[in-house]
Amino acid sequence: MKQEFSLVVKGKEWVSLQDDAFEKVNKKAKIDGFRPGKAPRNVYEKKYGKQDILFEAADMAVKKEYDRLLNKEKVMPVIEPKVDLVKCDDKELEVKFIFITEPKVELGKYTNLGVKHDKIKVTKEEIDHRIHHLLEDYAEIVTKEGKVENGDTAIIDFKGLKDGVAFEGGTAENYSLVIGSNTFIPGFEDAVIGMSRGEEKDIPLTFPEDYMAEELKGQKVVFKVKVNEIKTRIVPKIDKEFFEDLGMENVNSKEELENEIKAEIEHQKEHEEEHAYEEKCLEAASKNMKVELCDELINDEVEHMYNEFMQRMAMQGVSEEMYYEYTKSKKEDITSQMKGDAEKRLKYRYLLKEVINVEKIKVTDKEAKDKVKEMSSMYQVDEETILKEVSLDNIKFDIMYGKALDIVTNNEETTKKATKEDKK
Repeated sequence: MKQEFSLVVKGKEWVSLQDDAFEKVNKKAKIDGFRPGKAPRNVYEKKYGKQDILFEAADMAVKKEYDRLLNKEKVMPVIEPKVDLVKCDDKELEVKFIFITEPKVELGKYTNLGVKHDKIKVTKEEIDHRIHHLLEDYAEIVTKEGKVENGDTAIIDFKGLKDGVAFEGGTAENYSLVIGSNTFIPGFEDAVIGMSRGEEKDIPLTFPEDYMAEELKGQKVVFKVKVNEIKTRIVPKIDKEFFEDLGMENVNSKEELENEIKAEIEHQKEHEEEHAYEEKCLEAASKNMKVELCDELINDEVEHMYNEFMQRMAMQGVSEEMYYEYTKSKKEDITSQMKGDAEKRLKYRYLLKEVINVEKIKVTDKEAKDKVKEMSSMYQVDEETILKEVSLDNIKFDIMYGKALDIVTNNEETTKKATKEDKK
């Protein structure tokens, strides 16, 4: 909800504020012949003008009014308020405050929403696919004789020449190239297929028109290539030796391995289905409620989401500048795509917050401390460290939201039980 307030200060009050502001800025002024804070006002204004005095006075007035709005008017902004300076001269100050406060929420039906759990099924193809990747993880890379084939790793020397001159970034020795990885420009890896150890070859190619390096776009080049070594992957057989390498308890046969993999996939799917079920319940309940979300609130949430996204990129070693260079995009492209999800997140948040109010959900200190103990055990971190990072009030807040979510989602227990029976 948007609330606007205007502040007008003039006459003696404004003159008094300017006097106080002058005393403050004068203490920082450096004027020849005067100690800090001792220069007369006319001397100060002759050197610095009136602008600093007016802005300092305006700042003092804004802070005083802001405190009054918070404490007397009980205005509770949920995002940083906007302060517009409408007028500021030696005669008058006019300021407009724009506060974005909690939107009004009218709950509709939020329990027994008719949402059903999806049945979970694990197919043989999924089990085989997981085992295939498991075997690939345990594959051994060995040196081979013969010719380079798709899937092999070729250890090569190469030198790229444009018009007979080596170009920057086009030369390397003992480079490990996985054939089929599409690491090089189109045509390079295909040309290496069929080469033998010690063989040398000239590979004529043309760089793509959309290549990153401007000077190489669409250019014809020649790569001089020598194969030093060829390596291939030996995938293990499903036998006693493989089971010993796996080290899985009670897995000594293919059937037992398949059962173990099936249980893992089921557990993963149950977790994913639970999240999907919660999402469907929240979506259904939010459609039944009434809430007005102003653009400022949505834009603020988008900014939070954008920052979270860039933090995740940074953790992967990708800076903001690198991301834009790789994706050929800009911030507006990302934030415009985030608006729908931002609005959804806000709706769910205010839905659960209102459920907390209506259901009068409370969390005791003991519940919060028990949660800290649980987190300490789970993450192998002492409780004091956790409480330095997350306050007890924030933990209570999360528990309350969890209880509110339980109320919204706890409407299909019979369906849930039936689903579990079907899986058995």
